[in-house]
Amino acid sequence: MKKIVGIIPARYASSRFPGKPLIDIGGKSMIQRVYEQCLKTSILNHVVVATDDERIARKVNEFGGNVVLTASHHQSGTDRCAEALSKLNNTYDVVINIQGDEPFINPKQIELLAEAFLNPHTEIASLIKEITAEEEINNPNVVKAIFNKLDEAIYFSRSPIPYKRNKDFPTHYYKHIGIYAYRADVLPKLTQLKMGTLEQIESLEQLRWIENRLVIRLCKTDLETIAVDTPEDLERILKTL
Repeated sequence: MKKIVGIIPARYASSRFPGKPLIDIGGKSMIQRVYEQCLKTSILNHVVVATDDERIARKVNEFGGNVVLTASHHQSGTDRCAEALSKLNNTYDVVINIQGDEPFINPKQIELLAEAFLNPHTEIASLIKEITAEEEINNPNVVKAIFNKLDEAIYFSRSPIPYKRNKDFPTHYYKHIGIYAYRADVLPKLTQLKMGTLEQIESLEQLRWIENRLVIRLCKTDLETIAVDTPEDLERILKTL
């Protein structure tokens, strides 16, 4: 049985929505809702919020959650997760990076990621979902993924991939759902990798890993949750509630 920790990176600063983790959603802060969704799955041995902000840390302490303070210079959630892992007392086999802006993440998504590590060759795991809305195929904000017969990622792009040269051949497009899990011994190594050409072109962190020949196993899901990136996203969620 693998020992798994769920880490929720949360920062106060945001160009599009400052203070996002602390916004109120139906009487609870967003960070509390994410945390509580994580507790609904039994596969996580520990859940912790990783933040660089005292205000977020206080809020997590108020609702009885676990929190670890991390540096403010991190460029990605992966880097913040790596520091948080180094500060935890226990040893874990797998780290699941749970987005701090998805207050209604489905626990089954977390469980699906954990199952990927039953395969000993899995170094990193993430989720994909088949695209059913035509407008998403050409939307650069929807990241597309292609993979091999072992469900290992070949490439990620903001452009439609594969390119449909043969118009008569049925083509399936898959969107990338940005939740990651890492083997615990692999995570610290990711923070040492330098940004490559592909990442700079597409502005996608996971391309750095592919350029360095790391195996990203992609798990297919039919589930998708709404991320809160802007105040407009919040309004849509509040209407749903």
